[in-house]
Amino acid sequence: MNSVIKYFSDIAHGVKTLWKGMMVTGYYISHARKEIITQQYPENRDTLQMFNRFRGEVIMPHNEDNEHRCTGCQACEIACPNGTIEIIWDRKPDPETGKKKKSIHTFVYHLQMCTMCALCIPACPTDAIIMGQDFEHAVTDRSKLTKILNKPGSKLMKGVEE
Repeated sequence: MNSVIKYFSDIAHGVKTLWKGMMVTGYYISHARKEIITQQYPENRDTLQMFNRFRGEVIMPHNEDNEHRCTGCQACEIACPNGTIEIIWDRKPDPETGKKKKSIHTFVYHLQMCTMCALCIPACPTDAIIMGQDFEHAVTDRSKLTKILNKPGSKLMKGVEE
């Protein structure tokens, strides 16, 4: 007799929890967003705006004088869990002081290996890199996914130090 009571008690408990879950689902359906949030891609490619928190790819902003903020400290390279970033640097004499100073030669970004985790962004002490909004990276050749982030002839901004 005891097992029959436990059997029906378990059924009642299951119906109760099912009802509770359906109430939560019903609440979310009845209080859903009224605006359209689905993007009609690629028809709206010209007007498409990604969300602020979207992480598309790592970019290195340059100002109008072709200057960047990267000192070559390699903190982003160390923070990257899968070796997406590779900084090739050398020491050049500073024209003002005459001392040898570390400067980047090439900032290589391997997009095909990037997981868009953004661990490199907070690791950068000079805010030299940010996550961009671009998401269209379809190519037929993987070598096109390896990008050089520093522009040709670019140099370090004045006042940015390690």
